[in-house]
Amino acid sequence: MPVSESAPAPKPEPAPKPESKPLPVPAPELLPVPAPKSAPEPEEGPEPEDEPGFEADPEEVEPAPMSVSARAVDRHSGRRRLKAALWPPRMSRGQLVVAVLLFALGLGLAIQVRSTNDHHSQLRGARQEDLVRILDELDSRQQRLQQEKAELEQSLAKLENSSNQAKEAQEQTRKKVTELGVLAGTVKATGPGIVLTVDDPQGQVKADMLLDTLQELRAAGAEAIQINDVRVVVNTYFTDVSGGGVQIDGKKVSAPYRFTVVGNPQDLTPALNIPGGVVRTLESHQARATISQQQKVVVDALVDLKTPQYAKPAPK
Repeated sequence: MPVSESAPAPKPEPAPKPESKPLPVPAPELLPVPAPKSAPEPEEGPEPEDEPGFEADPEEVEPAPMSVSARAVDRHSGRRRLKAALWPPRMSRGQLVVAVLLFALGLGLAIQVRSTNDHHSQLRGARQEDLVRILDELDSRQQRLQQEKAELEQSLAKLENSSNQAKEAQEQTRKKVTELGVLAGTVKATGPGIVLTVDDPQGQVKADMLLDTLQELRAAGAEAIQINDVRVVVNTYFTDVSGGGVQIDGKKVSAPYRFTVVGNPQDLTPALNIPGGVVRTLESHQARATISQQQKVVVDALVDLKTPQYAKPAPK
């Protein structure tokens, strides 16, 4: 049987290749931008020192102009250096003593000048009568001081020249005791002086007016004073009485007030009669003052000495 030739088998067709589509490209503005890398900071190292023997040429190197803040800092540092140089002061002990003495001297001169100016300002507004009275009082005070100085010098000469110095010393001691007794009010006093009588029919004279009269008499050189029957001493005080009148050292004294004063009449009378003085003040209060100058007045009122409770003689 004849073999029939078989037809060739058909070849399979290749599968179609899929079409490649282009991928979407993002827009440039949407792409992330990488952060720029910061360059590493150079490490600060020690400044190179100038090599020895190297000097900058002054013609080539010009100083940079100083700014305003730099000039202010420079001035501030200059002030600090000046303050550090001046304080604390460096001085020796001798210089410190001299500085203290100069300060004390300057302070004393300033006080003296100020007191002198105050005194001159008071005298500048005074009247002519007041200036004359002040001048007379100064002259009288100077004469009294000169007389006291002469008496002390005479006593010293007697002590130095006396053959019996012990007896002379006792004599002068007794004399001094008598003088102190007159001042203390324990001894009677006599001599030239005045008698001032103050009549007060209206009862207008007060304790302060009598005190002003006493002060004026003392300033004019009164050495012993008696008001009515009360001896005036250093601790005498005046008080007003509610029913009228005045108390002196606790004793009531009524008008007329009689001042018996030992002193120079030529000094005492003008001191009371000056314009605006004691007499004018009493007359303005409807009182009348009468002054009688006498060659001999007697102050015979005495005071009782009291033993001091606290005061004691200080050791020499």
